[in-house]
Amino acid sequence: MKKTIKGIFFISIRYLLGRAKEGGRYLRGAVAGIALSLVPIIVTLLVADGMIAGIMDRYLELGYGHLQLYPRALENGEGLQIPEELHSETISVSGLFRGFWRERDGTGLVSGAGGKAGTTIRAVDPGFWTEEGAAKFLRVVSGTADFATTSSTDVVNTVLLGQELAENVQAAVGDTVYLMSLRSGSEGQVIPRTIPFTVAGIVSSGYRELDAAWCIISWESGLRLLSPDYSSSYIVAKIRAPYNDAYEAAHLIRSALGNTWSLFTWQNIMGNRYSSYESTRQMLLFIMALVVLVAAVNVSSSTSMLVIERRRDIAILKAYGASPGQITAVFLMCSFLTGLLGALIGLALGLFIGINVNSLLHGLEQVLSFFSNLFHGGDVRILDPGFYLETIPVVINWHTVALIGTITVLFSMLAALLPARDAGKLKSLDLLRKI
Repeated sequence: MKKTIKGIFFISIRYLLGRAKEGGRYLRGAVAGIALSLVPIIVTLLVADGMIAGIMDRYLELGYGHLQLYPRALENGEGLQIPEELHSETISVSGLFRGFWRERDGTGLVSGAGGKAGTTIRAVDPGFWTEEGAAKFLRVVSGTADFATTSSTDVVNTVLLGQELAENVQAAVGDTVYLMSLRSGSEGQVIPRTIPFTVAGIVSSGYRELDAAWCIISWESGLRLLSPDYSSSYIVAKIRAPYNDAYEAAHLIRSALGNTWSLFTWQNIMGNRYSSYESTRQMLLFIMALVVLVAAVNVSSSTSMLVIERRRDIAILKAYGASPGQITAVFLMCSFLTGLLGALIGLALGLFIGINVNSLLHGLEQVLSFFSNLFHGGDVRILDPGFYLETIPVVINWHTVALIGTITVLFSMLAALLPARDAGKLKSLDLLRKI
């Protein structure tokens, strides 16, 4: 049995790597087709996963947090405190949580030397921005991210502006901007409230959609500026594995706090956005998979041509006692090796391009910009940072990569099944007459 398997493997290798006139050119062409078809699907996988992870992580770490807790009994946020139950032994021992912070959000207007812009005013405990998750994605463009430190001393009201927002209102570190919010008067009328703030720092998340709406002040300043009628106060919780442990963490918090707080996980807050990203990713992968399927089916025609050119070998093998199943196994082994070699080459090339996608895109932009500037067309940006991340994170889902490679090999074998079975059914006498 071992000798038979070795013989089948040896013959298959010879057919795949043999001289072109012996039919190997067909299989090698199929290898190239499979490899080239796998490159775009692997690059798409890496880029899509990287973009989704990069955008979602920034929203969760710098924006909404992983869980939000709203007090049911407290009518306004002035007395909002982090419950002692969240520091209990049960919560601490679980090892799920990274921390808890207060936040107060309201819609407002920021006015600078260059104009006005609508914004979301966020009053947050300062420790939120030094926590490991936020620090990973927050970049200080100028100034500082510390509310207590500014270029002028004894200034209580300091603000951090997102880079895009700062550019829109033409504000720099040390400038004075005016933040306006709304409050209700004694007779129910809406009254604007305007307070001057000194710009302590300009920050960026690397994603302009976030930067364009960022106006960050301290929790204490938020209590003075944001009216309870036109803002919401809550506690932000962060956990170590938000994509896996959000429901478990929510269960622990509910057990500790009872029904006195309303709790929302990031899935409740951003579930629709995340589902939209995932649907787009799956559609792109499905379209690319069709290309891989066509390339795998090409193995069928390659195997058919190989059978035609190797009729003499089939006749000799049958004359020496090879069974139809063994002949079929030879050509199935050829298709297996063809799919395997094509998958390995395609996956390796796709991973190389995906890992270096930022450098490759930057180089391509420089080349295109050179030719564009020759005709006064200006610089070329392939990925507009106004809609995409400035840098695409590299995220490799090895499970999915392995699955794609395995399916490619299986498709190659299934596509070659019929011509391989036909080769096994050929009669040696008929083949010898045609040689």
